[in-house]
Amino acid sequence: MSFLKKLFGLGGGGDAPEEARAQPQEYEGFTILATPYKEGGQYQLCGVVSKQIDGQRREHRFIRADRFASMEDAVEMTLMKARQIVDQQGERIFRDG
Repeated sequence: MSFLKKLFGLGGGGDAPEEARAQPQEYEGFTILATPYKEGGQYQLCGVVSKQIDGQRREHRFIRADRFASMEDAVEMTLMKARQIVDQQGERIFRDG
């Protein structure tokens, strides 16, 4: 359950999550947001790729097994993975099913 709390920002007070420090980036008409979270003393690769399509914001959330010692490394690799997803799949990532 703590995994879901961390992923979706649920749970008690405290400081703002560290992933809030990552700034969105534009790439090939998509917006990429790196949202790594701390898991087991390391940072888990996690992010969101979004795009406005026909006036509607579409999102694709992804998590990978990769973990990193620093937030900076996790953000860098999340952005790299997101660009790879966009290059390989484009808008198909938003298809249902």
